[in-house]
Amino acid sequence: MTDEQIRVMVVDDHPMWRDAVERDLQAAGLDVVAVAADGHQALARFPAARPQVVVLDLQIPGPNGVEVTAAVLKDDPSARVLILSASGEQDDVLEAVKAGATGYLVKSASREELLDAVRRVARGDSVFTPGLAGLVLGEFRRLSDPSAGAPGEASPLHPELTERETEILKMVAKGLSYKQIAERLVLSHRTVQNHVQNTLRKLQMHNRVELTRYAIEQGLDEDDEG
Repeated sequence: MTDEQIRVMVVDDHPMWRDAVERDLQAAGLDVVAVAADGHQALARFPAARPQVVVLDLQIPGPNGVEVTAAVLKDDPSARVLILSASGEQDDVLEAVKAGATGYLVKSASREELLDAVRRVARGDSVFTPGLAGLVLGEFRRLSDPSAGAPGEASPLHPELTERETEILKMVAKGLSYKQIAERLVLSHRTVQNHVQNTLRKLQMHNRVELTRYAIEQGLDEDDEG
């Protein structure tokens, strides 16, 4: 997917910030198909614009960013939401991810980090500001099964998955990008994507967020080396 093919919508209630993000994305060759200043505008403009990636502030006039995320993904499950927020608070991050966001950057991120995040999210990767990925994975494990106690009690992995699919699923659970997985396993990026797509199909899931939740429920993000 070339940058020209990546359709982006920018949602932020601060005009200067919104304009700056739009300008940076366009200057890098991405296609900004819509902008919005609040939740109502975002939801009104989304259906016609059909962006692949929504760059979304959490603290916007209602509906807020979490509500917009859920509504957008209900309308188009193939869309990707990248949160760009001034807040790095744990509760905000977790609420956004639970709503279906596949990325979360704080506004102190550089222009290069933003552009990289948009491109990676468009490819299907999960992207988090450094330090947040581990927090999200750890908290999802805790929330997914509060009654889970002793090690080894995780339910058995879905029997239809191959060894390679299981291996890649473990790396997805640990927050690795497709590129990192490909490099580690000496595979092509395309091959990794194909394995993930096969896994999604077998587990009857729709996106990487659901897959990550499943993997954490299975305890696959635990380090089993050594």
